[in-house]
Amino acid sequence: PAAAGAKMAAGSGPGARELFAEGLLQFLRPAVRQLDRHVHSVRESQVELREHIDSLATELCRINEDQKVALDLDPYVKKLLNARRRVVLVNNILQNAQERLRRLNHSVAKETVRRRAMLEAGGYQAK
Repeated sequence: PAAAGAKMAAGSGPGARELFAEGLLQFLRPAVRQLDRHVHSVRESQVELREHIDSLATELCRINEDQKVALDLDPYVKKLLNARRRVVLVNNILQNAQERLRRLNHSVAKETVRRRAMLEAGGYQAK
């Protein structure tokens, strides 16, 4: 269907191309929005995970200090802090991806408005 639509758009003049482009933009917009929502949800989970890691690391340090018998919990604290660092890195990557998605969504909306205005202007000139 997409190949047939591309052939139709290419072979039927500028109006058909504009209509095809408009349809394509309308098709992509929900996917971009859904992806943006998922990225936002994952980022919230990452923040929550980071908070839990911080809390657990603090608790391990407190337990280590309160123990009468010397337990070496430092390696576990280091592992938790390393995991926290990785969570922060992933969160930064997700934040950048979400910003790109936001810009893409904005561009799609802007292009849709522009194309709709062109189509309407073309329709009014033909009458």
